[in-house]
Amino acid sequence: MNKLETYQNFYFVGVGGIGMSALARYFHASGKKVLGYDKTNTKLTQKLMSEGIDIVFEDLSDDKLSFLDKETTLVIYTPAIKKLGILDYFNNNDFTILKRAKVLGLITQNTDCIAVAGTHGKTTTSTLVSHLCKEVNLPFSCFLGGISENFKSNFLFNGNQYSVVEADEYDRSFLNLSPNWAVVTSIDADHLDIYGDKKQIEESFREFASLVSEDNHLFVRKGIEIGRNHRTYAVNEVADYYSDNLRMDHDKIYFDFHTPNEVVTDFVWEVPGIHNVENATVALAILHNLGADLQSLKTAIGTFRGIKRRYTKHIYPTGKIYIDDYAHHPTEINAVIGSIKTFYPDKKLLVIFQPHLFSRTRDFADGFAESLGKGEELILLDIYPARELQENFQGITSSWLLDKVSLEKKEVSRLDDAFEKIKQKDFDILLTVGAGNIDTLYDPIVEWLS
Repeated sequence: MNKLETYQNFYFVGVGGIGMSALARYFHASGKKVLGYDKTNTKLTQKLMSEGIDIVFEDLSDDKLSFLDKETTLVIYTPAIKKLGILDYFNNNDFTILKRAKVLGLITQNTDCIAVAGTHGKTTTSTLVSHLCKEVNLPFSCFLGGISENFKSNFLFNGNQYSVVEADEYDRSFLNLSPNWAVVTSIDADHLDIYGDKKQIEESFREFASLVSEDNHLFVRKGIEIGRNHRTYAVNEVADYYSDNLRMDHDKIYFDFHTPNEVVTDFVWEVPGIHNVENATVALAILHNLGADLQSLKTAIGTFRGIKRRYTKHIYPTGKIYIDDYAHHPTEINAVIGSIKTFYPDKKLLVIFQPHLFSRTRDFADGFAESLGKGEELILLDIYPARELQENFQGITSSWLLDKVSLEKKEVSRLDDAFEKIKQKDFDILLTVGAGNIDTLYDPIVEWLS
C-alpha cells in the first residue's frame, strides 16, 4: 500500500462506530475527502455529516461507487461488519482495504504515542489524559472510545507530536499500535468469544506491554502481573504513584497525590468512584512524566467533565436523580452501583439494564446476577445481539438471566416498552446501563424528568 498521506479519499465502512468516527474526523481535519457507510443513522452520524463527512445508509450498488479511484482511495472497515456488498465491490476491484486498528497503528508510528489499555477504565483514562494534555497545552491528537464532555467529540487535534489512543483489546487490535508510553488499567476476563479463556487475554496484554521500549514508560495498576519491569499506580496503597486520603463532600472527591519524590494534597474532581480515582492517578502520573507541573495538573483535573454515558448524572428539583452509563460487564456494573450506593445509601434505585452479546451474557451470568441484585428494582431488557445470532445461543435469554437475580421486584421488557414502564415505577434514582441501543431511552427520560 501507499503511505497514508498519499491517499486523497478515505472510505469508512461502519463510519458510525465510536472508534471509526474518530479516525474519520482525523482524516477530515487533515484536509482529505472522507466518505462512509453505516447501517443506522444516529446522533453521531448526523454530527459527522454536519461536519462535512458524506455518509450513506444503504448498501450501495457498483455504479454508485465507481467514481472512486483505487489508486487514491483507502478503504477502512471495522471487523464488526462481516458481509456487505460495499466491501465486496472494493475487494473485487482491488482497492486497498485495511482494518481500523491497522490504520490507527500507522498513525501512531509517526507520533509519541500514549496508549491506554484495559478491560475497564481505558475510555475514562485516555479521555482524562487528553484533557490534561489540552489544559497544559501539549501538542497532541487524541482518538477516544467515548465522547468527551469537554471536547464534545471523540477526537481533538492540538498538534502532532503526541497521540493519545484508546488501545482496544477486542480482536487483539491494540497489537497494531506503536506505543511510546502505555497504561494497563485492568485485565479481567472479557471477549471470550475471541480469546477463549482468561489466560489468552492475559497473554495478549503482556504482548501489548512488550511493545513499550522503556520500563519507566509503562504504567500498570498495582497487582497486575504484566511480565516485565514497569511503574505501578494504586489508590490507598503505596506504589510508584498513588493517591490516598480520599474524602467525599457534596458530590466531589478530594484526594492527595504521591509521586516518588513529592506529595500534593487536595486534588478535587467530580467523577465518582474509587476506580475513577485510580484512573486519575495514572493520568496524572503520565503527564508528570511528560514534564507537566503538578500544580497546573491540579487545576486542570478540576475542570474535567467526564465522558458521555460514563456516569452521566442529572439531578432534578423533585429530588430524583437520573444516571446513564455504558457499563456492560459485571465489574463495571458493580463499580457504577457501588458509587451510587456510596453517595446515596438511603435512596431507592431502579436499574434498567440491556445485556450486550449473548456470549457475554452466558459467560458472566452469575456475575451479572450478583451485580444487578444490588438495586431495589430491575427492568432487564432483551439482549442486544450486536454481531451475534441468537440461533447460535439457544436458551440464553434475558428471562434466563433474570431467574438468577435475587430480587423481588424484577421483570423483563422489550426496549420499545421500557419507557412507559419506567414512568409507572417508584424510585429515587434511575440508572440506565448497557452498551447496545439502550441510549435511545436517554432523551425521553431526560425530557420526562425535566
